Amino acid sequence: MLNFTLFGAGRIGRLHAANLAASAKALLASVYDVDESAARQVAEQHGARFAADVDAALASDIDAVLIASSTDTHVDLITAAARAGKAVFCEKPIDLDITQVNRCWEAIADCGVPVQIGFNRRYDPHHRALHDAVQAGEIGSVEMMIISSRDPAPPPADYLKVSGGLFRDMMIHDFDMARFVLGEEPIAVSAMASCLVDSGIGALGDVDTAMVTLSTATGVLCHINNSRRAVYGYDQRVEAFGRNGMLCSDNLRPTSLIRYGKTSTTRDPLLHFFLERYQQSYRAELDDFIDAVEQGRNTSVTFEDGRRALLLADAAEQSLRTGTAISLE
Repeated sequence: MLNFTLFGAGRIGRLHAANLAASAKALLASVYDVDESAARQVAEQHGARFAADVDAALASDIDAVLIASSTDTHVDLITAAARAGKAVFCEKPIDLDITQVNRCWEAIADCGVPVQIGFNRRYDPHHRALHDAVQAGEIGSVEMMIISSRDPAPPPADYLKVSGGLFRDMMIHDFDMARFVLGEEPIAVSAMASCLVDSGIGALGDVDTAMVTLSTATGVLCHINNSRRAVYGYDQRVEAFGRNGMLCSDNLRPTSLIRYGKTSTTRDPLLHFFLERYQQSYRAELDDFIDAVEQGRNTSVTFEDGRRALLLADAAEQSLRTGTAISLE
């Protein structure tokens, strides 16, 4: 059983705290947050101790840290934890600045500790089944891939101000999914985007509606579309098309019940948001991280995976700004 410190007692931190507390493989030993009252509340709820500062959070009895604090703290916490010899699980993104990400790796590369980045969608059983079928060659060589990811409503303005923009905050999951399923690196990125949902997002210099095309060295094309508003629920679909057919990982609903009536046919609406849609994958990624630490193997989602997803997000923003395709070769 691994003793964990949790950094961050906000929404995503509370989710991870509950998963750590429920795990048969982990113990939530301590909680740290700059908001002391929030940290104390989460710690008390799960029988953990409150850590007054980062040094206290990295006490000698701690085996691993789970970083779910604000993005601007990630690099410092990853570095401090790795240098203290703790295994590191960090929510995405590593940072909003690729220079900071590169410096972070330079600082921890020789520490020899496991580091995993929280791209939890790889662990969704439906997306994972699509990935496994692609890798098994069920549809032959993949020729096109389509990823649709649409939130039910925009996040609060205070969050948007520090999010890094749609490409680094929202689409970064889809960039990782494209790399995961295709098994090869995109070499060119082309982006188009608008602000059609909320003028306040545009006032922040961000976009809320975007389409990005990735291409690989073998000519495979991947289309990603994001929207900050889907009135029908949390829309999450992945499609892979190849020489021998097509694979689809579709939306989930509370039940599969379909009601047939004289004048209509209805079914449950989509799950509302990521906390419901990816509940299982959050637990699975934690289990996999713990197994990697205990077995002394590499983590399944590495620091480099986090770095490459950010490079794609940066390229998408550059493409949008310049109106040209950006080469990553």
